Amino acid sequence: MAWEFDSNKPIFIQVVERLQNDIVTGVYKPGDKIPSVRELAMAAGVNPNTMQRALQELEHTGLIYTNRTSGKFVTDNVSDIQRANESAVDKTVKKFVEDMKALDVKGEEILELVKGAIK
Repeated sequence: MAWEFDSNKPIFIQVVERLQNDIVTGVYKPGDKIPSVRELAMAAGVNPNTMQRALQELEHTGLIYTNRTSGKFVTDNVSDIQRANESAVDKTVKKFVEDMKALDVKGEEILELVKGAIK
């Protein structure tokens, strides 16, 4: 089944975010082999070139690496994965606050809503 994409955001970015999320949440654990570009592209329902570009971006950030004879693997460096997780959390929180402010919800009210949602 193909992944669902938001038409308001480039597919490449969404593929990078999805794979990054799969790494930081443990779908792909440190040292795990990543499926091939073609397998991932087919699963996502995207062009293999788009998937290859996304994997290159993840390799650039250090979340995955290529072993020329065996394929692509998740980094064993847990601190890189933790850093990516913290970055994703920070980005999500900032987007949430921006969205709430766009709805004219003030800071204290945002905090109260979050506290209520946690309970």
